[in-house]
Amino acid sequence: MDWITYFLLFFKASLLSTGGRGPFPYLFTDLIGRGWAREAQFAEALTVGEISPGPSGLWVVSLGYLTGGFTGALLAAVAISLPPFTVLAVMRVHERLKKFRATRGVMDGLVLAIVGSSTAVMAQLFVSNGVNTTTVVIGAVVAVAAFHGRIPTFVLLAAAGVAGALLLV
Repeated sequence: MDWITYFLLFFKASLLSTGGRGPFPYLFTDLIGRGWAREAQFAEALTVGEISPGPSGLWVVSLGYLTGGFTGALLAAVAISLPPFTVLAVMRVHERLKKFRATRGVMDGLVLAIVGSSTAVMAQLFVSNGVNTTTVVIGAVVAVAAFHGRIPTFVLLAAAGVAGALLLV
């Protein structure tokens, strides 16, 4: 594995995303395409990220560990930390530009692009790991509950896991 390219892939994914699961489509495409990761490793990393305390973007460090061991985790952590620090450096420029409608339009467009890319990749993961009516119903119920935001994420994940274990056995 080329560690410089590995670092740059994580850096690019963080730089071109809005945080959380934003790096997902970039990392999925780049790491799977190079044979440096498997789909199962993405599923594991996302699961660890959901059940771990702290920021939702830390799943990337788990992915780094699963694909590159301690070195991969360290490179992933540094790579995803650099863009936010860059944001601090350009904050003054943003303060001047945020009053323009075009700035808000660019940000809205970026968020839509990330949501669309993430949805496409998640659908691919969903289909490749086996799709059936039960998993679709569980996923839809959890999505609706998550949209309303009244139930904590960990409760939704636990309920989905229990439902899946009971209904898919």
